[in-house]
Amino acid sequence: MDINNPGTTVKCWVDMYADNMYSWALYKTGNKEIAEDLVQDCFIAAFQAMEKFSGKSDVKTWLFAILNNKIAEYFRKQFRSSRVFTSEGTATSNFFEADGSWLKNQRPQEWTDDETQLLDNNEFKKILQSCMDNLPGHWNAALQLKYLEEKKGEIICQELGITATNFWQVLHRAKLQLRKCLENHWFNK
Repeated sequence: MDINNPGTTVKCWVDMYADNMYSWALYKTGNKEIAEDLVQDCFIAAFQAMEKFSGKSDVKTWLFAILNNKIAEYFRKQFRSSRVFTSEGTATSNFFEADGSWLKNQRPQEWTDDETQLLDNNEFKKILQSCMDNLPGHWNAALQLKYLEEKKGEIICQELGITATNFWQVLHRAKLQLRKCLENHWFNK
């Protein structure tokens, strides 16, 4: 590896780490094109910041730190750009009466699937991914950060730039919509 030629160095890094970085980005985003873009953006950022890399950490660690920042930035942008501004209660009015009780036809149903490991079922995973993809972007981002990345609520609020109340409201609405979609496309099929 020629450290005096940054282009050669980055090419070596791409050859050595791109596959692992792509797998990580795909795991975090669930979207092949977005994962590819994030990895590409990561290498561009690494190339631009190469002179600042002091070598105090492993190159792989440094690259993954950049990638994780790119992933967090992606979710922040998705959250902010896809907000739907509606009157209070509009998103949940499809599920609840004005007094807060469930609409009769919207009450959660008992899920009586014989399978105990649904996430091992490829067909279920496709439907789950489709249901998540159909959520508004900021709802999807909140679910991803909370349940897939297992981040704490206060950290998610900081990353997305929202209040705790807003975060929990978004999360609640997203779970309601996700449950409804799964009931329609998996449990009641």
